[in-house]
Amino acid sequence: MSTTAGLVIPCAAAVAWEAGKPLVIEQVEVAPPQAMEVRMKVKYTSLCHTDLYFWEAKGQTPLFPRIFGHEAAGVVESVGEGVSDLAVGDHVLPVFTGECGECRHCQSEESNMCDLLRINTERGVMLSDGKTRFSINGSPINHFLGTSTFSEYTVVHAGCLAKINPLAPLDKVCILSCGISTGLGATLNVAKPKQGSSVAIFGLGAVGLAAAEGARIAGASRIIGVDLNPNRFEEAKKFGVTEFINPKDHDRPVEQVIAEMTNGGVDRSVECTGNINAMISAFECVHDGWGVAVLVGVPSKDAVFMTKPINVLNERTLKGTFFGNYKPRSDLPSVVDMYMNKKLELDKFITHRLPFSDINKAFDLMVKGESLRCIISMED
Repeated sequence: MSTTAGLVIPCAAAVAWEAGKPLVIEQVEVAPPQAMEVRMKVKYTSLCHTDLYFWEAKGQTPLFPRIFGHEAAGVVESVGEGVSDLAVGDHVLPVFTGECGECRHCQSEESNMCDLLRINTERGVMLSDGKTRFSINGSPINHFLGTSTFSEYTVVHAGCLAKINPLAPLDKVCILSCGISTGLGATLNVAKPKQGSSVAIFGLGAVGLAAAEGARIAGASRIIGVDLNPNRFEEAKKFGVTEFINPKDHDRPVEQVIAEMTNGGVDRSVECTGNINAMISAFECVHDGWGVAVLVGVPSKDAVFMTKPINVLNERTLKGTFFGNYKPRSDLPSVVDMYMNKKLELDKFITHRLPFSDINKAFDLMVKGESLRCIISMED
């Protein structure tokens, strides 16, 4: 047992009081975990575009005040009733989606979309009792994605925590709890390029570069990066990208450019922008007979995907993926091990490091497009 088990813990947290306004470091009170919950001490967190999107309130229903953050790593401080597979001191990654282990999705080898713990961007409370575990002077503060890692302590459903190798450096593997695993898994688990194959990556942000990293690990011989920002091309070489296309440099659809470059199309493509036109291009640029396109980016809910049915009849395959098809608790430990075994390179994703007191600078860097991943140390 920890000395703080069962007690309310006062700690620092970065609270978003209003949409688009700088976060404020406040002292919050974090309640003990209830049934099937875990309270963890957050050691390191990083900033993902999803945090930025909902902080700006461009996503669904705005919900403030709120504690954002969902890419992180930390240590279990205490566990609630019914938690049997996690103990005080375990090193964990919190994940925005979960694995209850009992629903049809969790029982299926083909799905990671847990019925109970699937991402819910509109919920600001815990599942067990519909209440929040954060408060300031008795007033509740909303959770975000069931993780809320912009706090020194947070409470998470046990099904949303992956127990990892305690030797793994938490200031590196924290970035595996969202974007990097999403891109990596989209390639390795869904696109599954073969040794020597060609892969096109649409969008060279952190998720797209993680998809390229997956193609590099899989042994692809040609990795073609597609992006509207030419400044990203040089950086992408570190991730195995061999060729670059800026659609603005051409007076015809990018899928035609790729088809000409590759004698009919690439073997695999991974789309990481959420732009509907890029999605269509990603599908139409794969080779007939065996080409597979994987959609990762999230489009607007009203977007419509249009292509000619003959593209499907000619044996091109279109797939979607959620969190790279990784089951959080079952699969993330092995992704951490890939890093520990030097198969996966994480350091090149980390472009900045900041103390928790400077968390707003991390938002500025992302807004300006200057960072891939900024690691925020909760103890500095």
